[in-house]
Amino acid sequence: MSDAPPLRVSDEQRERAAQELREHYAAGRISEEELSERVQSVYQAQTEEQLRKLVADLPRLPASPAQQRAELAARRSQLQRRLLQETGGGLALFVLCSAIWAAAGAHGMFWPVWVLLVVLIPLLRNGWRLYGPAPELDAVERELEARKHRSGSDARERGSDAREQRADARDARRARRRRL
Repeated sequence: MSDAPPLRVSDEQRERAAQELREHYAAGRISEEELSERVQSVYQAQTEEQLRKLVADLPRLPASPAQQRAELAARRSQLQRRLLQETGGGLALFVLCSAIWAAAGAHGMFWPVWVLLVVLIPLLRNGWRLYGPAPELDAVERELEARKHRSGSDARERGSDAREQRADARDARRARRRRL
């Protein structure tokens, strides 16, 4: 048993548990008498553990279409936020390159457009995957995770190289001190 205090339940959680019990009654898993006893206990429950005990012996109900839509919308929103955050860094790079191009006299071809294309192509592809006719949320999530791991491993390698360089410099300073 954990030392954490029991979490108290809200009215919404009680209503959800009571509705779940009603659906189990409709499916014939519990009797009318048992339903009324359990629903009464649900409304008297104060902690999550008490609610869990009241439905522990019943199978989990499949998610309703409304719950599935809500879960899809929440996941899509979270992926969209991550996608836009990553795109923001690329757009900042595009603005910096455009400023450099302008400061250099704005002569010749507008080369920062290539930076913009590198940023926009993944954004458009993943936007289509999120909001197209056949959403591929798993593909978007995999790509975002792969980018995260690539940038994370690159950062670790850079950090490792920097640590090695600092250690080499420290050793060189110690060797000079010993010679003096």
